[in-house]
Amino acid sequence: MKILRGYRFSAGFVAILFSIQCLQAQTDMDAIMMNKTQFCSGPIYAHSSWDHYWEGTLKRNNENLGTVSTQSLMYMANYGISGKLNVMAAASYVWTKASAGVLHGLHGVQDISVLVKWKGLTQNFGKNKISLFLMGGFSTPLTNYVIDYLPLSIGLGSSNATARGMIDYQRGRITVTGSAAYIARSDVKLDRPSYFDTELHLTNKVRMPNAAQFQLRGGYRGKYLIAEALVTNWTTLGGFDITRNNMPFPSNRMNATSFGAMVKYTLKQHTNLAFVGGGDYTVAGRNVGRSTTLHGGIFYAFYFNKKNRPNSPSSF
Repeated sequence: MKILRGYRFSAGFVAILFSIQCLQAQTDMDAIMMNKTQFCSGPIYAHSSWDHYWEGTLKRNNENLGTVSTQSLMYMANYGISGKLNVMAAASYVWTKASAGVLHGLHGVQDISVLVKWKGLTQNFGKNKISLFLMGGFSTPLTNYVIDYLPLSIGLGSSNATARGMIDYQRGRITVTGSAAYIARSDVKLDRPSYFDTELHLTNKVRMPNAAQFQLRGGYRGKYLIAEALVTNWTTLGGFDITRNNMPFPSNRMNATSFGAMVKYTLKQHTNLAFVGGGDYTVAGRNVGRSTTLHGGIFYAFYFNKKNRPNSPSSF
């Protein structure tokens, strides 16, 4: 695929991370668990866009790009090996587009992710309940997509190993959940024999900095309705800033803090079916776009063993 190497522009790239941030039902960042032999799956559509970005710490726009938008259609599945051990998998198709300039958007199958989620401890204190969770996951590209074409690449191309710890506090229907994760990322290879970041490298191999993610969420968790507010921070543990009037690079430092909300509603008349929706807005960042993201999806759940089905849908 021909890339416009000679066309230089400045733009912040939001690492879309749909497999981490956009799924807001039965993920590694919430305290929802599938019951034993319960299988839940469905699609989620997400749309993210920005027209201002942070070049290092400088917030600016770029008329050569206009508004950069990314769409994603993800399929997600979650299976309850037991009520305390779940396995999740997800894969997505991604489109990118710039509203101005000569750069063409890309599209294609992005990454696949697999995650194991374990509810290790639950302790009740009167009306209060505290639960501890541990999660481990892995993601890797499904196709050989172009990564050296930011901000219009569909992904960063690395294989990632994620370890997350989470604590959930519940009093009645009111909940607060905090989590922290460490993401180890593999090296990536460019389609050129050399590159310059802060110095010249006579190789196509790029060392990707690892990353950390933190989230605090809280709200209402009812039998049929879940509504939560979210604060999420993504911090790259290394990397460098986009240089003035230059292209973004896969190993840039990409930090972002966003505020958001999510809602999930399970039908009372048909508890196998649930709808999710929400969004978030990036309020602070470094080498990323000031993005607005909206998402919505539908999930269907059933039991491989109907004897394990409870009367309440609250765990779905």
